[in-house]
Amino acid sequence: MPLTKDAMRDALASVPGTDGASIVSSGALLWTTVCDTYASIKIEAGAGASKQDLEALSQRSRAAIEHLAQQNNTRLDSFIVEYVDHAGKVVHTSRFGAMTSVPAGTTPPQAASPKPGPGGAPAGHTPIGGLKQPTPQQNAGALPNVRHVIAVGAGKGGVGKSTVALNIAVGLARRGHSVGLLDGDIYGPSMPTMLNLAGLDAVVHQGMLQPFFTHGIKAMTIGKLVDTDKPLIWRGPMAHGAFKQLTEQTEWGELDYLIIDLPPGTGDVSLTMAQMLQLTGAVVVCTPQKVAQDDAVRAAKMFQQLGITVLGVVENMSGFIADDGKHYDIFGRGGAEQMAQRLNVPFLGALPITMSLRANSDSGNPTANFAGTDAPGTRLRDALEAMLTNLEGQVALASMSSGKQRPTLSIS
Repeated sequence: MPLTKDAMRDALASVPGTDGASIVSSGALLWTTVCDTYASIKIEAGAGASKQDLEALSQRSRAAIEHLAQQNNTRLDSFIVEYVDHAGKVVHTSRFGAMTSVPAGTTPPQAASPKPGPGGAPAGHTPIGGLKQPTPQQNAGALPNVRHVIAVGAGKGGVGKSTVALNIAVGLARRGHSVGLLDGDIYGPSMPTMLNLAGLDAVVHQGMLQPFFTHGIKAMTIGKLVDTDKPLIWRGPMAHGAFKQLTEQTEWGELDYLIIDLPPGTGDVSLTMAQMLQLTGAVVVCTPQKVAQDDAVRAAKMFQQLGITVLGVVENMSGFIADDGKHYDIFGRGGAEQMAQRLNVPFLGALPITMSLRANSDSGNPTANFAGTDAPGTRLRDALEAMLTNLEGQVALASMSSGKQRPTLSIS
């Protein structure tokens, strides 16, 4: 049977920390996480603990988890122990298994290949017929004081994913919700421009990043933590670490919604998010074009494979509304809605392109998208409000199906 976070915590209860007390009872063990055959834990390093002390503790923790895996007849390919100080800063990391680094010039030890058992399966590994493999979401943790986490993704770039994420966040805030927006597009952060954050500096207080409060939302972006013109040429582990820091070391406070603007595609950041955070669901953004639909299908299936509910599809750039109110189907119309029907997922709405939408995005004034009075502005405002209403409905349904929310009946 697969490992679970609770089983790992129980197994680590007998492991003494650097001060001799159990890392569980002393509160040093901050969290555990597991996905398939990969497990990791986070421990608060004791004051004055040396690197040798931490490595010894890592070995004790590894032995406990390996023993648990053997008891559960489960393979453990990788185990990571991460140590943080009181402020949450990573001070040391121990890696075991497939992810352990090997000094240059040496050959990594080769594990003995397990002898095949009946039916070709490795001996000691018994698949349970009829049961689905656990998804990353099953072992993900909840973000403290955040009711709903919603990811906004797309199969390809250039479809307006960030624009949709931003307007969802601002629109929900205008409806009275407490909303945070995490610019998780590590490689191409656009929120510094779209929220007009150029004149603001990131602030750290007691080891925690303080989000920017603007247009009624709390926002954090990697774009305010690196040089504006510096290209982020990062491999997967660096993107993982950056997303993890933005999520866990930002002082979000209490939120009704945290909207996460993901990088386009189906890469490392999406997997990291699924392993770290328990999501209410995801929104897939697509244009009417067939080429965009093909990539959007992959994004939707990625979320489903990770165990994340697809709350719906938004068709962005669904025609251009000129200043005279005339509609032009530049990229076609209705393609994303047809795709949503094929995938059997909700269609949240279609958003047009307008001159004011482009201008408001470039000037960092998304609130103006909800205040249009001319023909194109009114069409955009109505489309945004309809999308938000549909999204709130799908969030309520997803919460009830997961048991986080129960239906209420009012009698008057």
